[in-house]
Amino acid sequence: MKTKIDEVPEAQNPEIHENIKVTEPKEWAAGVTAVWAAFKDVLEEESPARGMKALLHMNQKGGFDCSSCAWPDPDDDRSPIAEYCENGAKALAWEATNKKLTANFFAKHSVYELSQMDDLEMGKKGRLAEPVYLPKGGTHYQPISWDDAFKLIARHLNDLKSPDEAAFYTSGRTSNEASFLYQLFVREYGTNNMPDCSNMCHESTSVGLADAIGIGKGTVTLNDFYDTDVIIIIGQNPGTNHPRMLSALEKAKKNGSKIIAINPLREAGLLAFKNPQTVKGIFGMSTQLADLYLQVRINGDMALLKAMELLLYEAELENPGTVFDHQFIQKKTSGYLDFINSLHHYNAADLAKDAGVALDDVQQAVDMIKHKKRIIICWAMGVTQHVNGVATVKEIVNLTLLKGSIGKPGAGLCPVRGHSNVQGNRTMLIWDKPKPEQLDKLKEVFGFEPPRGKGLDVVESIKAMHEGKLKVFFGMGGNFLSATPDTVYTADALRKLKLSVQVSTKLNRSHLVHGEEALILPTLSRSDKDVSGGMEQIVSCENSMGVLQLSKGVLDPISDNLKSETVIVCELAKATLGSRSVVDWDKYASNYDHVRDAIEKVIPGFKDYNKRIREHGGFYLPNAPREGRFDNKAHHNKAIFTVSPVPSHALADDEYRMTTIRSHDQFNTTIYGNEDRYRGIHNGRRVIFMNPVDIARAGLKDGDEVDLFNYFNGIERVAHMFRIVAYNIPERDTATYYPEANVLIPIDSVAEQSNTPTSKLVVIKIRKHRA
Repeated sequence: MKTKIDEVPEAQNPEIHENIKVTEPKEWAAGVTAVWAAFKDVLEEESPARGMKALLHMNQKGGFDCSSCAWPDPDDDRSPIAEYCENGAKALAWEATNKKLTANFFAKHSVYELSQMDDLEMGKKGRLAEPVYLPKGGTHYQPISWDDAFKLIARHLNDLKSPDEAAFYTSGRTSNEASFLYQLFVREYGTNNMPDCSNMCHESTSVGLADAIGIGKGTVTLNDFYDTDVIIIIGQNPGTNHPRMLSALEKAKKNGSKIIAINPLREAGLLAFKNPQTVKGIFGMSTQLADLYLQVRINGDMALLKAMELLLYEAELENPGTVFDHQFIQKKTSGYLDFINSLHHYNAADLAKDAGVALDDVQQAVDMIKHKKRIIICWAMGVTQHVNGVATVKEIVNLTLLKGSIGKPGAGLCPVRGHSNVQGNRTMLIWDKPKPEQLDKLKEVFGFEPPRGKGLDVVESIKAMHEGKLKVFFGMGGNFLSATPDTVYTADALRKLKLSVQVSTKLNRSHLVHGEEALILPTLSRSDKDVSGGMEQIVSCENSMGVLQLSKGVLDPISDNLKSETVIVCELAKATLGSRSVVDWDKYASNYDHVRDAIEKVIPGFKDYNKRIREHGGFYLPNAPREGRFDNKAHHNKAIFTVSPVPSHALADDEYRMTTIRSHDQFNTTIYGNEDRYRGIHNGRRVIFMNPVDIARAGLKDGDEVDLFNYFNGIERVAHMFRIVAYNIPERDTATYYPEANVLIPIDSVAEQSNTPTSKLVVIKIRKHRA
């Protein structure tokens, strides 16, 4: 197929309606089926022995950290056979393949041809094996040496009028060592333009928790789950997104805990768990998880939380001192009276109605927690990716403070992070809004003056590209185009760049929508051996609960032409900064222990880093609220009660709320297959889940093909060819998979304070598809 220069690569998955099959959703997660699914992808690769070897070392002490979710490993004993979940095994199979893409592959396939593949087909082609370059006006990527690639990037960066004309993105897979050096290079270069994947997921958590309790992280440990009375799970689907969490929930249930699930869709992973590592699970017997399932409407969480707080307050008035922890409130918090006075403006029945939940069910939830203090509240994207995401996080804190359920064993706040080191990136100072004291420390240790102005986050970077203010984009991992909102707008923005660079392990759509010139730099994966300076190196990661542990790959890389992210940063810094740099980049590239020594000097909590990271199981970072302290100087070191309004849910007669979700066969933007067996979707992804009442009211039928429209700020956005699936979801609510529906998420619809795209609530219209 001959390609014309003017053929524009597709920014989205091809709009092909597969032969989708729909079956009844599951009422339980995991089981023996999950074991087979976990091994199937490994066995299908060209070298199953390679994959099996890696599986035995994944998440083991002294092994490598899974590149999938950030759920913590047990502190004590770990399963010697399977300390991973189904999706972790799929992620490993995806990266441990020995299929590889060389320059010959790119010579045969133009960028336009590659864009006609769907994301699944692209990912299955193999690992990127050598650097490739797309010249201005070119149609095919072509080979380039590492030295020439770094010279090209350096030339573009040094020709900019200002360092602020470049942006440096980071994905959650990047190790602590690479992340620290990356921000060090970017700041010595002269900018704080460091958008990262946190901006699109838990940024609302980081902002909300930092304001309320003085730290932007959760306060619990994994062991707290085994010693708690009630676990509340809000806007999170552990069965698909954090499957190893199910084992912790099962253990909590065995120890007497109750679980309250709050989610618009009924999810198998919140209902029951068949543990495939137990005899009971092998024989198909399950553990019930949710004792109460509150099926709120999309973004009904704030109204629900306020209804619970109001009912708790009424119970406290009836029996003073038996519901609220007044000693904790008086000694450890401020703003209590203002918060209580704000509740007087509400009626519990009205709040329950606004949440879409029966008042009796809200009362049942209140009865489960009103005499308990050992309460853990977990949440994820279903809370954070809303206009009021930060406010809802703070409302979760309010509920916790009323009960004194923080700083105690078996109690606290548990934001469940997505990517495996996304929390570590921020700890390593990957941030567009660095604190003055952090920059002061960099200056003290390294001797250069870091930039002091605020940088650009993800949404701001996309807009700056679109306006021509950004000329160079450097992506350290991830799939920026597919992860971000408003796909067509973002693609247009990326095409306006002078140079786009992607550091990647596999081919993805961000390589195909690019600047005038483009580079793909292939890097090692977590499971690969990292040999630098003549010795095998280790790296480290931070999980959702603030545990630092080492990661050491075990597989021989599929190509001698791969570099680690750490070495890529060092060589890029040398090429760009040259004699201007005051940093010894060669020292850091040759031995990562030197990187950790530098981290220890700059970032609090890393004393004896090199020693402690080599201890089995790693170590916990300091966490004041976990110890009952609140380093919140602006509020006299107290946790803060906040007052926030309940958002409006008004819709026109032909409008619906849409939330974007993952299928069970994907992790973030990586598609492993076209099966979402828990929801009963097979052989496809272009579906929209709708309430049967809404389907009938709109004159549609289950199985109809429809187009989806968003008109935010008067701009029409369209996602074509979705099949309607009747589903157990509240009326006027719908759900679709991302990235297919990201085209509908407006670039200007963001969370207040955090600027996170509102991927969990998009107002749409639905019309029959016309061929």
